[in-house]
Amino acid sequence: MKELTRGNPAKLILFFTIPLLAGNVLQQFYNMIDMIIVGQTLGKDALAAVGATGSVSFLIIGFAQGLTSGLSIITSQRFGAKDTFGVRKSFAASVVISAAVTVILTTLSLLFLRPLLLIMQTPPEIIDQAQSFISIILAGIFAAMMFNLLSNMIRALGDSRTPLIFLAMAVVVNIILDVVFITKFHMGIAGAGYATVFAQVVASLLCLIYIRRRIPLLQIGRKHFSLDKNELRFHLNTALPMGFQSSIIAIGAVVLQSALNSLGTDVVAAQAAAGRIEQFAILPMMSFGITMATFTAQNYGARQYGRILTGIKQSLIMNILFSLLAGFSVIVFGHHLIALFVDKGETQVFALAQVYFNISGALYAVLAILFILRYTLQGLGQAKIPTIAGMMELIMRSFAAIILTGLYGYPGAAFASPLAWIGSVSVLLPSTIKAIRHLKELERQQKEEPERSKEPKSQLSTN
Repeated sequence: MKELTRGNPAKLILFFTIPLLAGNVLQQFYNMIDMIIVGQTLGKDALAAVGATGSVSFLIIGFAQGLTSGLSIITSQRFGAKDTFGVRKSFAASVVISAAVTVILTTLSLLFLRPLLLIMQTPPEIIDQAQSFISIILAGIFAAMMFNLLSNMIRALGDSRTPLIFLAMAVVVNIILDVVFITKFHMGIAGAGYATVFAQVVASLLCLIYIRRRIPLLQIGRKHFSLDKNELRFHLNTALPMGFQSSIIAIGAVVLQSALNSLGTDVVAAQAAAGRIEQFAILPMMSFGITMATFTAQNYGARQYGRILTGIKQSLIMNILFSLLAGFSVIVFGHHLIALFVDKGETQVFALAQVYFNISGALYAVLAILFILRYTLQGLGQAKIPTIAGMMELIMRSFAAIILTGLYGYPGAAFASPLAWIGSVSVLLPSTIKAIRHLKELERQQKEEPERSKEPKSQLSTN
């Protein structure tokens, strides 16, 4: 456990971000391994089938990730306030909510999967493979929910290194099983799905064992599960908007994927490959943002308002600088990495991917700002504004998918994400400015409290 309420903010943010970044890179790495092995061993159609399900996975699994992140914000705030019993109650409430949501998500997603793929205009030649792969991932929602909940709880207490170690172990398991299931047991695209779910189970069990052995603060018993409606409502008021925010953004991705599917397999394959590469490029920016959620939550619970203001400024500087480097890198070097996914003879896929890199990479600075603003507001417990920003992302992505794609083809679709980032920042920025003013006012009042305590009691009384 590590408190982020003492020490140099920039140093704390950077060193908390590094393991978090490594963990995110590993998570994307083992997702990409699925695509590389599938693309190189099963062909372009299989690669497109995995890519066509990305937005569906984002829609369902993204809700689980957003929900557990929201739950951990409350835990982090109570940890910063040194409320030991409150931390345990928060963890118990999070377990109950996560279990209930898992049952609901699994049932609904499997029930409506085929109709959703049809609505998305998934090409007939890949729809069966797409359903085979994503149905396994969705049946394993319990593993994704469990790992995200436990790893987020560990991070809420200031430890971003331990989840990284467990994720690294899961990556090794995933790679081995990918090779075994696909190339040895000839399980096809389903093998990649089983490997991913099994790896998440391994990571979840490692987190659970670690908590039971090393983190007494998260060891809960029957008394912590005696939850009243107010406790559950309090957690849901923070967690559900963050879950819906992820899903709202994902709906925009589903709309976009539908437009991409109508443009053919080459476009779907190019978007899938370029999107995976971009995920690596933007991970540091996202990791800085996630760090700010924990940093802000702990310091808000500890009433260290000035540290939050300093952290916002320093994290923005670091994130924008990195975004410029990342944008340059994907524009200049990104197309070389497409060869990891498809044969070099697929020249049309390479050309389409470069179009995506040119448009998206040029606006990474906007995304860097978005991550810091969104997660800072979430750390302050303001979950509704980021949800509204997510709705703006949905509107902008839908505009690009429906209007721009119809007018300009794939280049119009490639503008979907940058337009979504701009729309989201237009909502987040005014709210962040308002939050900063409020923090400054709280800091001013806090500084005046010692002065008031020195005044004679007769002067303190207003009666």
